Amino acid sequence: MNTEPDFGFVLPHMVYWGWLAIMPLIFIFWARWQEHGQPPPATPDEELAADLLATEDPALHVENGFTRVLDKLSTWSGIFVAFWTVNAVVAYFYEVIMRYIFNQPTIWVHESCFLLFGMQYLLAGAYTLLTGGHVRVDVLYIKLPPRGRVGMDIFTSVFFFIFAIALLGTSWGFFMSSYGMGETTVETWGIQYWPVKGMMVLGAILLLLAGISKLAKDIVLFQRMGREG
Repeated sequence: MNTEPDFGFVLPHMVYWGWLAIMPLIFIFWARWQEHGQPPPATPDEELAADLLATEDPALHVENGFTRVLDKLSTWSGIFVAFWTVNAVVAYFYEVIMRYIFNQPTIWVHESCFLLFGMQYLLAGAYTLLTGGHVRVDVLYIKLPPRGRVGMDIFTSVFFFIFAIALLGTSWGFFMSSYGMGETTVETWGIQYWPVKGMMVLGAILLLLAGISKLAKDIVLFQRMGREG
């Protein structure tokens, strides 16, 4: 008698990558159709959060044509990958049903979600920087006057760009090596691994562009504060 579990359906690799590419677009189109082009009014909590962010980082609300384009790119990249979370909820629900009701555990759900969350983490960095969501050690920062905070942001941006450029260079090396050897994951599913490392490159580029936008806005704000005394 065969006591080995029946793995049943196995998600094809190309279906996985294709679905991640088109699924957020479907949800975005559906959401905009529901709103009929009119965004919902901000709730009191959202307005309070926006005021707090403006107080902590005034440069969030300084923009020009150049930074507006970069900020839109960061915004839409964050919205795009946010919808991937829905996939994880559905996939794990499917795994529980198949494993405990039909005794057909999957060989792909955990790995697909593991890769999904890793790519989501990398690609959401630009959106997080745009909205002031990164952790800031503000022991000294919070004690500075508003113009001093902006000046501190400009000074510390040097370290940010060192990190972002190092991330981009390292990620590019990983991607080229992985693509050249046709690398796949070591688990049973054996899906292509080079697209994940490609997302590392894309995430680093988006983060670098978001940092350029932030620096440009900080410089404009610093000069404006100086003129206004």
